[in-house]
Amino acid sequence: MDIATPSDGALEKTHLRIGFVALSDAAPLVAAKVLEFGHRHGLTLELCRQPSWAAVRDKLLAGEIDCAHALYGLVYGIELGIGGPRDEMAILMVLNRNGQAITVSTPLARALDREGNLKAALATLGRTPVFAQTFPTGTHALWLYYWLATHGVHPRDDIESVVIPPPRMVDALERGTLDGFCAGEPWHAVAEARGAGETVVTTSEIWPNHPEKVLACRREFVKRYPATARALVRTMLEACRWVDAPEHREEISAWLAKPDALDVPRELIAPRLTGREGGKRYSRAPLPVAFFDGGSVNYPHVAEGRWFLAQYRRWGLLRESNVSASDDEAIAARVNQTRLYREAAALSGVPSPAEAQPGIDDA
Repeated sequence: MDIATPSDGALEKTHLRIGFVALSDAAPLVAAKVLEFGHRHGLTLELCRQPSWAAVRDKLLAGEIDCAHALYGLVYGIELGIGGPRDEMAILMVLNRNGQAITVSTPLARALDREGNLKAALATLGRTPVFAQTFPTGTHALWLYYWLATHGVHPRDDIESVVIPPPRMVDALERGTLDGFCAGEPWHAVAEARGAGETVVTTSEIWPNHPEKVLACRREFVKRYPATARALVRTMLEACRWVDAPEHREEISAWLAKPDALDVPRELIAPRLTGREGGKRYSRAPLPVAFFDGGSVNYPHVAEGRWFLAQYRRWGLLRESNVSASDDEAIAARVNQTRLYREAAALSGVPSPAEAQPGIDDA
């Protein structure tokens, strides 16, 4: 259903503004710019750091940025108009899998150790617990909700869920206005380093090799600039392959530490980005963030898009009266640009997997 032509051809647009949020999994974008992978595909990339996912959404829709490092669920939220403006969106590829976590405050971590289960630990607070995520329909909200529910805590009734940009979460945890948060690294490492909290679960424990950030744009961009879109996917596949090499994880950590990227000390980025550590509660690090893995990371499976739609219904964000579950396949096929991705991957010699991919309940 997506718009694509057989080969790159002449690029319709050569200078692209790409948004990102200060997270370790923005590594492929930073590598693509620093090493100028786009040049061999006719592209010049300009990275535009954004303060929040809401800013990414607003600038995408306003045309101030062309594409973005984005939460998978942010794209579907915009497509459906859940809690904000609606527009036709496109996922060009998956940028990474795994690499997120849930951290709770140090007092709550001690209560969890004493009580032995989350529900009892939350009861010791004597008030409604407050947990933060990064966007109402985003991946972090859904990982948090899924994890809470598995521990008998209803995420819509038993806690207060608030939206905070990732770089501000540790300050809120330290001030005592948060009891926990779900986000990407390096903010969990920062929380532990400052004694504000402890990482209690990583998202790869909730759903091993789950999709996380994607390369997103409006579908109008794909319609107007199909050759450019393919060239961008090829550029980012090259960057993802480079970042995924173990010997490059330390190198990219130094670039991420710079003020115009994450502005966080390298020693708080590298251990979890390289997969050496998972936090003080882990004797052995969990699955690390993956960026390429022979291309298996990057294919935008339609089945994974359907999973997000099912979760929106589960938590009352999307009602059957608005969008029928029978429409989910068609919606996901419109958003996830599988044909364009396959063409770009083939031009880059990257194999595309079969379409079938299990969701969290089948994993």
